[in-house]
Amino acid sequence: MCGIVGIVGNQNVAGQLYDGLTVLQHRGQDAAGIATVNGTRLRVEKASGLVRDVFDERRMALLQGRIGIAHVRYPTAGSEGTDEAQPFYVNSPYGIALAHNGNLINTEALRRQVFEADRRNINTDSDSEVLLNVFAFELDAQGMLTPEAAIRAVAGVHRRCKGSYAVVSAVLGLGLVAFRDPHGIRPLVLGKRKHVEGDEYIVASESVALDVLGFERVRDVAPGEAVVITERGELFTEVCASNTQQTPCIFEYVYFARPDSMIDNVSVHKARMRMGQKLGEKILRLRPDHDIDTIIPIPDTSRDAALEMSNVLGVKYREGFVKNRYVGRTFIMPGQGERQKSVRRKLNPIHLEFRNRVVLLVDDSIVRGTTSQQIVQMARDAGARKVYLASAAPPVRYPNIYGIDMPAPEELVAHNRSVEEIEKHLGCDWLVYQDLEDLEVAVREGNQELKEFDSSCFNGKYVTGIEPGYFERILQLRSDEAKTLRRA
Repeated sequence: MCGIVGIVGNQNVAGQLYDGLTVLQHRGQDAAGIATVNGTRLRVEKASGLVRDVFDERRMALLQGRIGIAHVRYPTAGSEGTDEAQPFYVNSPYGIALAHNGNLINTEALRRQVFEADRRNINTDSDSEVLLNVFAFELDAQGMLTPEAAIRAVAGVHRRCKGSYAVVSAVLGLGLVAFRDPHGIRPLVLGKRKHVEGDEYIVASESVALDVLGFERVRDVAPGEAVVITERGELFTEVCASNTQQTPCIFEYVYFARPDSMIDNVSVHKARMRMGQKLGEKILRLRPDHDIDTIIPIPDTSRDAALEMSNVLGVKYREGFVKNRYVGRTFIMPGQGERQKSVRRKLNPIHLEFRNRVVLLVDDSIVRGTTSQQIVQMARDAGARKVYLASAAPPVRYPNIYGIDMPAPEELVAHNRSVEEIEKHLGCDWLVYQDLEDLEVAVREGNQELKEFDSSCFNGKYVTGIEPGYFERILQLRSDEAKTLRRA
């Protein structure tokens, strides 16, 4: 999972890209990068670290130009560090920089094609660099540099690439080219801003980036659509993939996206409120005579759901944990050991809210169980008589292959365990999960045109299909053990 932004403006855009990345920092904390186009020169600055640490005054001064793209990285494929930081750049044809959110699932086959047939070299393990070279080859094959040629090149990418991808790219001599995979798995939104010198455009992972920069949200980029914005600010769009199907990743609404974002015309905030309502109703069905004294969210993502559960159950809502704002999101920490250390550094209980009470802790989801296990124990240590745990999402039983770091089934606490077994493993007195049907209804109520979702981590159904042996390959690359060996 990563965050991307692309802007075509009427003045230098580097500062705006920086501001856009800061509100997308929750989507990736491993590395950050910005590329800008200034006439016939394309400048890329990137490094490991948070946005505020990567870009100082010297680096920002180097990033001149009215066209630019930016990226914050959360590693799933490849390795951590500067080598995998984006945007990536190739000088042929024309000069192209590209930033990608998602994960290709046919990377190895594409890597061979790119080297053997396209005669292009790949320098890293990143699927994003492979995608860049596929796009570069397809654009070169057009023999011209026009918006129509760029759209045909994106159509070639759609034919060859399989998986999830939301992309922004800067092409010298043309402008900005953005596109979204034919299933619309990863989010991408288009915005516009009036300016005395002409319209300015933005494409970003979440609408919150548009809000902070004063752009009006026009619409979401459609599945399989290419968006071209020329240097002169002309907009060209076309759905150029066959067999498109809108199946957005439902985990965006559960956890990843900011609550103040709109994704595929659905308010993330409202979707999470509805998740809480549905889960509260389930608890009333299962335990109409429950003994819950207090509902406490595990900050931050579960607050909307917990507040609605409080309303449904008629139980008081209390903030029971103080969060250290200077520790990153534990879910996207690179290894299990780092995640375990971070939980205690990140949260501290307010003992008065737990002492002698039956508390219902509410979390957005339970993935590895690392955080949940420690938080349940924190609640007990703070004096709770009983500790119940509710998840606004169903059990995560299957790997996610579209850009979320859930690579190995054995690392998922719900894999091959019943709810009762998970309950015992986590150490809580009662565990209740959201039903998948209720989760999908909670999101769909915001946009009835969303008929299906990528809910693969819950139901094991992969919208792109998978090839034999794929899970074994990603286990070798992306498990916590494999990542630890690479860092050693």
